[in-house]
Amino acid sequence: MATEIKLPRLGQGMESGTIVKWLKSEGEHVEKGEPLYELDTDKVTQEVEADASGVLLKIAVDEGEVEVGRTIAVIGEEGEQVSVSGDGAAPAKAEPAERPSKADASGSQAVGRAPRREGERIKASPLARRIARERGVDLAQINPTGPEGRIVAEDVERAQVAEPAAAVSQAVGQVEIRQLTNIRKTIARRLTEAWQAPAFQLTASADMTEALELVERLRGLHPDERPTITDVLTRVGAGALMRHPDVNAHFVDGEIHIHPSANVGIAVAAPQGLVVPVIRDVQSKAIAQIAAERAAVVDRARTNKLKQQDLEGGTFTISNLGMFGVEQFIAVLNPPQVAILATGATQERVVVHDGDFKAVPMMTMTLTCDHRAVDGAVGADFLRTLKQFIERPALAL
Repeated sequence: MATEIKLPRLGQGMESGTIVKWLKSEGEHVEKGEPLYELDTDKVTQEVEADASGVLLKIAVDEGEVEVGRTIAVIGEEGEQVSVSGDGAAPAKAEPAERPSKADASGSQAVGRAPRREGERIKASPLARRIARERGVDLAQINPTGPEGRIVAEDVERAQVAEPAAAVSQAVGQVEIRQLTNIRKTIARRLTEAWQAPAFQLTASADMTEALELVERLRGLHPDERPTITDVLTRVGAGALMRHPDVNAHFVDGEIHIHPSANVGIAVAAPQGLVVPVIRDVQSKAIAQIAAERAAVVDRARTNKLKQQDLEGGTFTISNLGMFGVEQFIAVLNPPQVAILATGATQERVVVHDGDFKAVPMMTMTLTCDHRAVDGAVGADFLRTLKQFIERPALAL
C-alpha cells in the first residue's frame, strides 16, 4: 500500500516550508528514517527523514514553498500505480513555476499570465499572507508564480524589492543584490520585534582570575571536551537564573511566563546567519557536559545541520564577542525572552588592590532587559549575583 509523504509541522506556528532539494530520485529505494529531502523553514534548513520504506514512486512537489500537510511525494512498492490525493498537490512531479524573464518597474510578474479579474479570490500561502500583512504589501498587486496561481512568499519579497530596485536600475550592473533566505527574514523580523520592547542595559566588570584557572584545570581533566569561559559562564549564569527566576522568563501576550529550568541559548555566527541553539537544563549539568553539548550544537550550526528542536525552548541567551577582541557591546533582546547577556574579551586591566596597583584579567558584561517584565533593581541584583559567581565559580557549582 502506497504511503503519501506530507509536509510535516516541525515547530509550533509553522505554516509552510520551502523544499530546497530532494536527496532521493524517483525510482530509488528509501528506508524509513533515511534523509529524504532538505527543507528550509523560517528557523533552520534541515534534512527531513522518510516516513516509510519502499520505492520513491512520485515526487509531487519538486521544489519551492509548500503548505504544511500537503502531499509532496509517494512511497510504495516497485511498479505500484499511484495517484496523489486532492489536497492541492500535482498528480505527478510538479514542474517548477513559470519564471518570467524580468519584472517591470512596478514589480509585476505578468509574463504569460492573464490579469486577475475584479472580485476574483486571491490565492496565497499562509506565510505569504503574513509577510504581506506585516510589510503592508497589497496582495492584489502581486502576480503569483506558485502552483495553481497561488502567491508564495517569494512573490511578496520580489514585489517589495522591485520598487527600490527600479530607482537604481541605471546602476544595477554595479550593485550586488542578495535575496534574503528564510533564516535572514526571520532574523530581520525578530530583531524588529525586539526593538519594539522598552529595553534597558546594565553593565558590570568581573575579575576572571578564578574562572580562567578553573578552565585550565577542567581542560586537564577533560581534554576531549575542551571547556571554555563560555561554558563556565553558561553554568554559573544558570545558577544565577535559579536565584533570580524573574530573569528566566518570557513575555508573551501581556503575560510573564517564568520557567523552572535554565535553557540557555548560545548566539552563533553561522554561514546562514545568526542562530541561537539551546542547551537545556543547564543548572543540573557539569561544565564538561555543557562543553560537550555546546561543541556539538555549534558544529551543527556551522555545518547547517541544526534541527528545529535545537533552536526551541530557550529562556535566556548569552552572546560572546570576546574572541573578536570586542571589549563591550549591547546585545539585542531575543523575544520572547526578557533578558540577554553580552560579554566581551577578557583583558588585563590595572586595578587598585589592597592599596596597590595590580594587573587583573577583567571581562565586561552587559545585560539587556525587557522593562515590561524586569525592573532595574531585579536586573541589577541578577547581574550582581552573576558577577559573584563568575569571580568565585565554586559558589555556583
